[in-house]
Amino acid sequence: MTQFADLTLHQRRRPPTFVDLQGIPWLALLGPDERARAVDSLQVSDAQAGDFVCRVGKPVTYWFGVIEGLLKMSADNAQGLTMTFAGMPPGGWFGEGTALKREPYRYNIQALRKSVVAGLPVESFHWLLGQSIGFNRFVMNQLNERLGQFISAREIDRMNNPDQRVARSLAALFNPVLYPGVGEVLRITQQELAYLVGLSRQRVNESLRTLEAQGAIRVEYGGLRVLDLAALRCTNS
Repeated sequence: MTQFADLTLHQRRRPPTFVDLQGIPWLALLGPDERARAVDSLQVSDAQAGDFVCRVGKPVTYWFGVIEGLLKMSADNAQGLTMTFAGMPPGGWFGEGTALKREPYRYNIQALRKSVVAGLPVESFHWLLGQSIGFNRFVMNQLNERLGQFISAREIDRMNNPDQRVARSLAALFNPVLYPGVGEVLRITQQELAYLVGLSRQRVNESLRTLEAQGAIRVEYGGLRVLDLAALRCTNS
């Protein structure tokens, strides 16, 4: 009998449960017929740490979202070094630009831990764009916020101050528009944050202690609680 771990992420796909559907923010914006079609076409898969949700060069088949867990968006540069563009915590949906243009992926999406990932087939994605004003507004807001996120990511890459890098990276993960499932507490380990920020776990730990002393965050068991999001976005320490 084939073991679960031997199956590809695509082979593990299943219909969404009621709990899964509760973690998909744009469903509430649809009319009854639109929601029925979306729910019928949605697929969910349980990703293991290290699994790739999509890879550079592969054709687009789904618009993806994170119901539980943590993913990272990255690509390898010409020197073979991995560049991380963004983390994807719960509530985040990504790849709408790729789905709109029906072009191959220009990035990798990989699970940093066990995660629950949802996928809306690209044909259903385009059908909803043609039918639903609410869905269009959601996608438009996604694109707008994503543009701001990547402009900020470029700025973060040029920062030499580790505390600033950690603070701005955390602020991006607490974006309430892109990641409504996070709330005030982000379930993340220091090692996972280190992967996203591009610093050592030890240096991230130092920065978190500094930010906690400033009253911007509180380190809790299994995660971080944001106390002052504006301070994270504007920190110059």
